[in-house]
Amino acid sequence: MSDNRNVKIRVRNLSKVFGNQPKKALELRDQGLKRPEILDKTGQTLGLSNIDFDVYEGELLVIMGLSGSGKSTLIRCLNRLIDPTEGEIVIDGQNIPSLKEKELLECRRRHFSMVFQNFALFPHRTVQQNAEFGLEIRGIDAAERRETARNALKQVGLEGWEDAYPRQLSGGMQQRVGLARALANDASVLLMDEAFSALDPLIRGDMQQELLQLQHRMKKTTVFITHDLDEALSIGDRIVLLKDGEVVQIGTPEEILTKPADDYVRRFIEGVDKSRILSAESAMRKVRSTVRDTDGPRTALRKMRDHSLDSIYILDRERRLIGLIDADAASKALEEGKETVTEAMTQDFRKVTREEPLHNLFAMFSENRFPIAVVDDNQVLQGVVVKGAVLDELAQAGEH
Repeated sequence: MSDNRNVKIRVRNLSKVFGNQPKKALELRDQGLKRPEILDKTGQTLGLSNIDFDVYEGELLVIMGLSGSGKSTLIRCLNRLIDPTEGEIVIDGQNIPSLKEKELLECRRRHFSMVFQNFALFPHRTVQQNAEFGLEIRGIDAAERRETARNALKQVGLEGWEDAYPRQLSGGMQQRVGLARALANDASVLLMDEAFSALDPLIRGDMQQELLQLQHRMKKTTVFITHDLDEALSIGDRIVLLKDGEVVQIGTPEEILTKPADDYVRRFIEGVDKSRILSAESAMRKVRSTVRDTDGPRTALRKMRDHSLDSIYILDRERRLIGLIDADAASKALEEGKETVTEAMTQDFRKVTREEPLHNLFAMFSENRFPIAVVDDNQVLQGVVVKGAVLDELAQAGEH
């Protein structure tokens, strides 16, 4: 997948061997042996092997896999809580594995905040004091850190809870405090390790939505670890799927669902409700014909006839969608001598963006007889979705 955004983190040839003979393990790896054989022959565990990926500025990248896939090892290599055996992790021009201790501490302080599964809050500190903690150990002035932490708590919906203690909060609220603490540090990258796994399903769903809203507002570069496929598909801009310490596939949720890289990925995505992940863009078709707002009903009728359409979209000179006219309305307008299609157009049809989940479109079809228009943020027409295309897209996704 090509992307024009700036690369924030570049990971190349990253490997991690747990044991005292890493060189031997990597030699066997290079000869084609896999993790179980290497462990059997050397007693060394190949935690990660030849990992390559980029994290884009402002992206929410999900690293996912089952237990033992290497995802937690990977996130800890990014900020060097675990030292890689080989490879590069470059952030803003700095190769993290090569940094001396003082440089590493400064790099972590500037670039990485971490949110853990177990919240990691101090029970004897208030919500405000917990949120301030990272700023406090950096020696930030008391008034400044109080203001910064208060703003971070407001961002995560905890305004008014500053004086409460962790024991007085629900699990979801405790995780919000952890998130606020990470935001208060204002590091350039947020690392979230199974951050919502300890929450019950309803609260977990709420937190996923909170994170997406936060991401939309703040555009924070985020690396999120999870073993839960539904979670990965719900929140990820892109997903890095790991198996036995190796990358199996990297792609958007839609790419992974519609173009699985191998049988492992196909088995992995079995049972996923694809209508909740696939978007309007996947079922969108090119618009066969449109009319301008200055055209008359006769032009509209001719174009509908030429392109076998029952209705046609009306655009202004910037190609923004302003209305729709069907054949009956155009015929009536012609009889009545109306000069432009805008005098007989309707706005009683549905418009969505490319990102609209496919499952939302079913209800729209049942309540409206017209096709669904796909527009961008400026209301410029991008394409059209007809009911058959939705069913066809889901059928094709199910075949993979």
